[in-house]
Amino acid sequence: MAESLALDLARIQFGFTISFHIIFPAITIGLASYLVVLEGLWLYTRRTLYRDLYHFWSKIFAVNFGMGVVSGLVMAYQFGTNWSFFSEFAGGVTGPLLAYEVLTAFFLEAGFLGVMLFGWNRVGPGLHFFSTVVVAVGTLISTFWILASNSWMQTPQGFEIIDGRVVPTDWLAVIFNPSFPYRLAHMSVAAFLATALFVGASAAWHLLRGRDQPAIRTMFSMAMWMMVVVAPVQVLIGDLHGLNTLKHQPAKVAAMEGHWGGETAPGEGLPLLLFGWPDMAEETTHLAVGVPRLGSLILTHSWDGTIPGLKEFPARDRPNATVVFWSFRVMVGLGLLMLLLGALSLLQRWRGRLYRSRGLLRFALAMGPAGLVAILAGWYTTEIGRQPWVVYGLMRTSEAVSPHATGTLALSLGLFVVVYLFVFGAGVAYMLRLVRKGPVNDEGREEGDGGPGHQRHAMRPLSAVRETFDDDGRV
Repeated sequence: MAESLALDLARIQFGFTISFHIIFPAITIGLASYLVVLEGLWLYTRRTLYRDLYHFWSKIFAVNFGMGVVSGLVMAYQFGTNWSFFSEFAGGVTGPLLAYEVLTAFFLEAGFLGVMLFGWNRVGPGLHFFSTVVVAVGTLISTFWILASNSWMQTPQGFEIIDGRVVPTDWLAVIFNPSFPYRLAHMSVAAFLATALFVGASAAWHLLRGRDQPAIRTMFSMAMWMMVVVAPVQVLIGDLHGLNTLKHQPAKVAAMEGHWGGETAPGEGLPLLLFGWPDMAEETTHLAVGVPRLGSLILTHSWDGTIPGLKEFPARDRPNATVVFWSFRVMVGLGLLMLLLGALSLLQRWRGRLYRSRGLLRFALAMGPAGLVAILAGWYTTEIGRQPWVVYGLMRTSEAVSPHATGTLALSLGLFVVVYLFVFGAGVAYMLRLVRKGPVNDEGREEGDGGPGHQRHAMRPLSAVRETFDDDGRV
């Protein structure tokens, strides 16, 4: 009993810390690419609103980047403290992959981040734009290596087990494991969607308060175009990812669908359960409400296809269907709302009311955190659905945890909660303060003024407070 509780506490602690780490890099990935677009448009058009939006969102990017780095360091240390047996078993694969992420991505980002944030008035336009592009590419390279490591834990290949440890035999097979391409695409697009929703909600907040300015309109328009284009792409990627998961992790898909097996007669196909309550003890889904045959159509692309039910797997090898069933539906439900938001924005754009429809603006504002919530729900579905394995089919989670006492884990978890809520709560509050301030309106400045290579008064890159000066010029 004590060992089981210690395992649960270790899992909760890792889940708590990595949940924070997922949020900030997701916004960082999307904002980095958004900044590339904004600076590219400024260089091409010389319209000051693109420059002002760049300055505004670069401050928020810097806050997210800092919090992402801090949360990532804590998460990495937990591999050695709470999951030492996992590190000993699989460190031959996961260790080098994480090291490649640091060498190829983190150093790249850190090397050019200073030029991007502080070099606007100190380097030429070409070098500054190159620095912004490099930072954006670095965030995507980081995503590549992190997803390669995690995907290998889902669908391991390219290795041998020698003396109880994983030894890589084919690094290309390790990196490009069966689930990696789908998970990389799914996560990257999710980061872009989450950022678009964040940007759109920020613009909607200002528009609802009467701040109808060209820069604010541009923010909202660009965000809504992203929803129109990228949300349907994510649906397609999700479908391909689901088929891949069904092939390699059928128990996870059965848990996602609340499918136990034997519920339908041969030839009837599988219903798509909209609601229900999977009961792990009684091996059934209570209060199930579904659409006949739609499950077969989505999961197998056939009218009467079937998938293995949870009863076909030993009880000790089944994931927690109750949690996975609902986390999956949260992700899908929010995805459908994203599609709806994009469709409504197209309708209001066609009507000429994109910036005046208060219903659309309120919807966009409410959807601001939806992308991050969907990412977390998708991550819970993926990771809890992999259980009871930490490396699927090779090592159980119970075999990977360090032998810490329950009291020690409870104390450390409590400290993590307090410190994280204080530190990252302050960071999020500061970021929202920046959002509330909004972009500085400099439309009156000459079009060529204030860009890279032009001398002007440099603003503090993280400042959300107006600077005032006395008669002597002192702050």
